[in-house]
Amino acid sequence: MGTLSVICLDLEGVLVPEIWINVAAATGIEKLKLTTRDISDYDVLMKGRIGILKENKLTLADIQNVIARMGPLKGALAFLDRLRGLSQVIILSDTFVEFATPLMKMLGWPTIFCNHLITENGMITGYALRQNDGKKHAVEALRGIGFRVVASGDSYNDVSMLAAAHAGVFFRPPATIAAEYPQFPITENYDELYAAIEKGLEIHP
Repeated sequence: MGTLSVICLDLEGVLVPEIWINVAAATGIEKLKLTTRDISDYDVLMKGRIGILKENKLTLADIQNVIARMGPLKGALAFLDRLRGLSQVIILSDTFVEFATPLMKMLGWPTIFCNHLITENGMITGYALRQNDGKKHAVEALRGIGFRVVASGDSYNDVSMLAAAHAGVFFRPPATIAAEYPQFPITENYDELYAAIEKGLEIHP
């Protein structure tokens, strides 16, 4: 491509199913279906989740058991392998290492930048961000050391990352988010996303 480049991908909704939606399905707790597609303030979302877990006496192990039964989205692994032929790939996620590790194994151990949970006696009591708006800052840092960056995600918490990249692409976003941010092209399958990323990696005068 004539320059060093990095592709930055969100995890949930792009490569794997939404973890909390799967937890909601497994536990029958409807409120756990809410994600960053529904609530733009991540702190509000996470504090709400932690409160629900406490109320229902659900442990970290309970959630990890759900994750262990999950797998990548259909075609995700082949897509990721194909992307690696274009450029280096880094996953930028607001999930937690305690959730992500088995999923990374299923995806062939790609590099991931994410956060970690605070636990006490097996219960999730809080969370620690690597840094606020970490996805955006990671993209800005990569640009700062000379990489061309193309980013893709699907939710409110991906918008600043997409805006910070040389090119940002939505992957299957909700209609409400797509309507709010019409500047980002929308892709609905991995072939479309691959083509959009490939175009984004092209160098323009």
